[in-house]
Parts: sequence; C-alpha cells; structure tokens
Amino acid sequence: MNMMKPRTLIFTFALLIVTICCKRETVNTVPEQVNPPKLNAEQTLVIDSLVANMVGVEGGTFTMGATAEQGDDADEDEKTTHSVTLSSFSIGKFEVTQEEWEVVMGENPSRFKGAKRPVEQVSWEDCQKFIAILNALTGKNFRLPTEAEWEFAARGGNKSRHYKYSGGDDAGEVAWYDAFYVDDSSADYGSHPVGQKNPNELGLYDMSGNVWEWCQDWSSNDYYSKSPSVDPCNSTSASERVYRGGSWCNNAAGCRVSNRNGKAPDFKGSSLGLRLAY
Repeated sequence: MNMMKPRTLIFTFALLIVTICCKRETVNTVPEQVNPPKLNAEQTLVIDSLVANMVGVEGGTFTMGATAEQGDDADEDEKTTHSVTLSSFSIGKFEVTQEEWEVVMGENPSRFKGAKRPVEQVSWEDCQKFIAILNALTGKNFRLPTEAEWEFAARGGNKSRHYKYSGGDDAGEVAWYDAFYVDDSSADYGSHPVGQKNPNELGLYDMSGNVWEWCQDWSSNDYYSKSPSVDPCNSTSASERVYRGGSWCNNAAGCRVSNRNGKAPDFKGSSLGLRLAY
C-alpha cells in the first residue's frame, strides 16, 4: 500500500454501540445518552448546506482495481481487477468540514484548524457517532460510502474518463499531496480548505489527496478475489476498516483512485477524515 506514515499519534476510543448492517450500512440508532443538539439559525444553514451538497451518482458497472492507467504504482491488493455493478447512491461533493463536524458534535478534534478545512483526527467509530446524530438532526440516512461506491465515484461514475487520479492524470491539478517533508511552519504543510483543486467528472472535490476518507467496509487484502459483483461491501469482521484517497502527506501514488488502505476502527490521524454517502 502506498502510504507514507504521517506525523500522528494513535489514540484509542471506546466502542460505540450502534445498530449497523453492511450493504448500505446505516447507523439507525442514536447512541445511548447522546442527544441531538438544538441548532441556531447559523448552525442550521451549515447542515442545510451539507445536505444540499450531496451529489447523486447513477448506478452502473465498472472495473474496480488496478486498471491499466494505474501502471507500476499499483499494489498487490489492487491487482485482482473485477467487474462491479452498483445501485444508484449519493455522495458528498466535499469532505466533511470542521464547521460541519463541530455543529453536530460540539467540538473540533482537528490538528489543522479551519472551518472549511476537512475534519481530521476522527476514528471510524467517531464517524459512526457523528452520522447517528446527523441522521437524528436531518431525518436522513447518511452513512459512509462502501469501498466500491467510493472508487466508482472517484473514477467519475458513468462519466469516467479513466484517469489515474480523481479528476485527472496530473495529481497537482486535483490533489493536495506530498507535503510530508515540507517545513511544518509552511502554509503548504497540512490539510487545505475543501474544493480548491479541480473537481472530477461528477463534480466531486478532493477525492484524491487532502485527507484520507473512511469507508464502511472491513479491510481485507484478498477481498477482491471473492467479493460479490453487485453492490459489494465487506461485512466480514476483521481488525481494520478501509480508508481511501490519499492525503496531504502522501506522494502522488498514494492518491490514485485504486489505492487501498486500512486502519483499526479506533485509529485517528491528522491526515484522515470522511466523506458522507446515502
């Protein structure tokens, strides 16, 4: 897997008890003793904007994995290319921002502060709690995207032009990346406000670079060799959950649309956030 270790600490977080099922996994109960916040007018606008910025993705069939444009950068866990057919879904135009997270959760855990920057230092478990409260606030069924949905959307869905990165073959045009060795006092070091690079064919921003994005699936290096062809989601319990997309601290190869990674559900890092789906 093409991932350079970011300068982060690993934290633990108590397991949230929520009701989840894997295909289109949706948190359908708010964790005990967690009440949705009462929002003021300004906060309501933030959540309304989040809902409005969900992009519909028409279902279709694509080849998942290390397709030809990925070249020699592809890793072994990408190399079982396989045909996947997905139902229609919606996905966020942007990564979840710090202001959106703070409205829902009442706090901002991010290292690189900025209202329009992506939230980071959130575990997969934290994301489930955020989604449960957000669903209670909105009446929606937000969730994390499945790994297959994420890759289909990153590739541009049915409008795909078969780029190496999400939105182009030049990583610099579509991604914030390769800043790990930049001086940490530099403006280039860390995450950046969402939506500043070029979007992909579906109008989605930062699916390559900026921060990694948690997916719903459990992580398995050999899942591609046995996954179903229709609406796959790895529900077999393992030690890690999938995250995708690369980040500000990775090289270009780490930001490719087929690159895969996984971490324990309680892992938190300053290069790891989320994007919503439903």
